[in-house]
Amino acid sequence: MKIALASPPFPKSINDGLYWLEKLVKNAARKRAEIICFPESFIPGYPGMGYAIEERSSTKLQLALEKVCLIAAENAITIIVPMDWHFANGIFNVAYVVSNRGEVLGYQTKNQLDPSEDDYWTAGTERNIFEVGGIKIGITICHEGFRYPESVRWAAQQGAQIVFHPHFVGSNIEGVQLTEWGNKDNPYYEKAMMMRALENTIYFASSNYASSYPGSASAVIDPDGGCLIHEKYGNIGVIVADIDTARATGLLAKRFKKELYQ
Repeated sequence: MKIALASPPFPKSINDGLYWLEKLVKNAARKRAEIICFPESFIPGYPGMGYAIEERSSTKLQLALEKVCLIAAENAITIIVPMDWHFANGIFNVAYVVSNRGEVLGYQTKNQLDPSEDDYWTAGTERNIFEVGGIKIGITICHEGFRYPESVRWAAQQGAQIVFHPHFVGSNIEGVQLTEWGNKDNPYYEKAMMMRALENTIYFASSNYASSYPGSASAVIDPDGGCLIHEKYGNIGVIVADIDTARATGLLAKRFKKELYQ
């Protein structure tokens, strides 16, 4: 299976986000990717990035999702699009999975919020597995994938061979200019990506925004913990990895003795 990760700029609005989504989806489709993942809260954009409050209205978000469905069908590619979403008990941080026919297969909520996000979203309570092209996939969103490895292990134990990890770490205003992926002096994020793959014997596919000072680069990690491919820091674009799902056995995840930790 060929999988793609998008590294878009911070969207200035929902329409700007949809512009970049379509542009990068077409790029991935030309490279024959079967699925593409975008960063956390891509529609309407991570809170605090400058968009108007009304951009998070349920009507505008619903119309945006419908547009994503059309783009997926037109390009015959499955899209993981992280969004804010209104439910009866609050606004949730979710990642929708839209099939290559434009059908919504479901969504994964962010269940472990960063302490700084408690005023932005309501935490979810359920985890889900999706099937794309006969392959089971899981999704873990940003903070929970970095700091709550149980979210990834659960997916691997349910048979997921790939866990997608939409996230956001970085800034256009200030930060450290990273130069080498996985360098010992880099923030820990890229090391965490490696561990989520290695400790479960699965692929881990992590998508971040292209910012001036990113805390990590989008990357695909193989079941041995090696980086198959990563985006250049700050580069707007798409990376595509041809993965061998036979290598994603989930061996270490399946050997976990959960009865020891009751």
